[in-house]
Amino acid sequence: MRWLWVDRFTEFVSGSHAKGIKNVSLDEEVVDNYCPGFPFLPPTLIIEGMAQLGGILVAEHFLFDKRVVLAKVGRAKFHAPALNGTTLNYEVHLDAVQENGGTVTSISRCDGEIQAEIDLMFAFLEDGYLVDGPLFEPDDLKGMLQIMKFFSVAVDANGNRFPTYEKLNSSSAPRSQHAR
Repeated sequence: MRWLWVDRFTEFVSGSHAKGIKNVSLDEEVVDNYCPGFPFLPPTLIIEGMAQLGGILVAEHFLFDKRVVLAKVGRAKFHAPALNGTTLNYEVHLDAVQENGGTVTSISRCDGEIQAEIDLMFAFLEDGYLVDGPLFEPDDLKGMLQIMKFFSVAVDANGNRFPTYEKLNSSSAPRSQHAR
């Protein structure tokens, strides 16, 4: 099972923001089984979806050269459940990046109404800390971004389509010792 909680990117502006959607559907076991008789997407997975958008926004800022992980949920306010049959529209804004991490603010909307507001902090794992090598193999990360239509909408701060990322080319990136 893939652990993707964003169906696709709808907008991505380097150094600024990312937007994406998540369709809530009964065909996902977690929606059907989380609260039997009242199907909805668990709030933790809404946080995870926004963290996936935000983590990619932070990682892209560093040309996918950093190992970005969610470090902290600073604030999470849920205004309504994400019910079966709805589409969540995620919007994540890059607040700050530093040498050791970054922060984003995010909003989830459903039918034009704010569904959730979440502040997230990301950290960079140093080489040799917890894992050696990249968190994803370049082909896996590139494939995940292709599935989510990242390359179809991503632009730089001037509105230009992105170049090829060196770190996402398997021929130029070193394979980790734990490669499949």
